[in-house]
Amino acid sequence: MDMNDIQQREAQRLQASRDELIERIARAIPDDGLLQPFKGIHLARASVPSERIHSVLEPSFCVIAQGSKEVLLGDDRYQYDPFNYLLASLDLPRVSRVLEASREKPYLSFRLELDPQFVSLVMVEAGHNPTPRGLADVKAMTVSPLDVNLLDAVVRLVRLLDSPAEAPILMPMITREIVYRLLIGAQGNRLRHLAVLGGYTSQIARAIQRLRQDFDQPLRVEQLASELGISVSGFHHHFKAVTGISPLQFQKQLRLQEARRLMLGGDADATTAAYRVGYNDASHFNREYKSIFGVPPMRDVQRVRESAASFPE
Repeated sequence: MDMNDIQQREAQRLQASRDELIERIARAIPDDGLLQPFKGIHLARASVPSERIHSVLEPSFCVIAQGSKEVLLGDDRYQYDPFNYLLASLDLPRVSRVLEASREKPYLSFRLELDPQFVSLVMVEAGHNPTPRGLADVKAMTVSPLDVNLLDAVVRLVRLLDSPAEAPILMPMITREIVYRLLIGAQGNRLRHLAVLGGYTSQIARAIQRLRQDFDQPLRVEQLASELGISVSGFHHHFKAVTGISPLQFQKQLRLQEARRLMLGGDADATTAAYRVGYNDASHFNREYKSIFGVPPMRDVQRVRESAASFPE
């Protein structure tokens, strides 16, 4: 069999897997929205393009069966579609929106949460060196081509929706295969950082954990950098190299997203929400909220409630 035949057969396998993934996700979610059929697996559907959605994305492997999407992280823009997957290796506040979706061809997606301990276990089982190659900062998000073997594993995982009794046995096995294929693929070094966090990425991961826990407290960069054993300038440099945004921007996005959640849940008005997430000046809160979401707080809450197409997956 010559190379052209091999490439043609692989292309046919890819298309067959895409078609099956579309059919199975569309059947699992007949209407727009989200579904979490098993712990750590998320499916989504949208029949119209969405406005920008602000949320925190945990370490994840993301695949689109149909449609396309963009994710903004600081000044970086990532766009992916059925031919490319997105990998995130740290908790990151992101802005995302569905670009392509229609009633005839809805946006359909799959997301697998990546547990660092599980990734570490697969690395050990596969006999991989636990130390990432090189000690440079590794950006915590990227988009890469989706190959036929990786897509095939995703399809087999989604098939378990029709066989829930088999899921407890087969899901860990297929998830292990997905992690293994990511490790041996183009983003293997990035995934190693999720597992062992070599270089400066370990300090940044600790900083992110602190910022998420204490997002409503004043940000003391000097103290945080000192605790991590990094200079203030080094901390700023490495934090942005890994996350794409500054520590202050990171904290601001966490605060404003939490304030938005409180207001949407009916637990607080704008002034109360501002105070609960760490703002002492309501006008300052309003200005920063508008800079992120485009409109003042209560107008934004009203707009979101009226929009049935917004979802954070």
